Amino acid sequence: MQTVIFDLDGTLVDSAPDIRASVNKMLAEEGLPDLDLPTVISFIGNGLPVLVQRVMAHFQVAETEFPRLSARVLEIYNASTSEYTVTYDGVREVLDVLKKQGVRMGVCTNKPKEPAMHVLEGLDLSKYFDVVMGGDSFDKRKPDPLPLLETIGETPLKDVLYVGDSEVDAETAKRAGVTFALFTEGYRKSPVEAIPHDQQFSTWGAFLALLEDVQPA
Repeated sequence: MQTVIFDLDGTLVDSAPDIRASVNKMLAEEGLPDLDLPTVISFIGNGLPVLVQRVMAHFQVAETEFPRLSARVLEIYNASTSEYTVTYDGVREVLDVLKKQGVRMGVCTNKPKEPAMHVLEGLDLSKYFDVVMGGDSFDKRKPDPLPLLETIGETPLKDVLYVGDSEVDAETAKRAGVTFALFTEGYRKSPVEAIPHDQQFSTWGAFLALLEDVQPA
């Protein structure tokens, strides 16, 4: 593969605890109770604005409050130290190998670009990626194929692998026409067999071996 594009949350990093902390701080300010981690994870996948909408629906908060609460969660998250966000075991070793092999790498996430870069830089991962596209980089977000196609750039689609953890990522890859590898230990909501994929892996230690078996989409 000439180019490997990665999703971020639930794929390269486990960021749900930090997202939960930011959401719960906003909820506390609003006089609302905390959400537990499984509930917050169930809201992840379509970007921060959608997550906030789901939180609001959960508490039956008026839709008119969305601009204010969405901006507040983003403000809290951007100001955080991401102390609870960690890379999945083996991610850094995989990125080292791919970098040495000259593979072009990018990140395509529905997380807004500023907090995405905040996470990547905080974990010393930004150095691996030639391009990072966030959920606010375009007027469309995954599963629309536009962000992924723009992240891919000029690489022929047959030479691209997209790696993600969710139904949204699977649909994005399908609509973009690229090979998809599913990391099964992220934030998916459906059984593995219900998510279309070309390859699957449960540990990053198995990912490099998987690359040798990937066929063009």
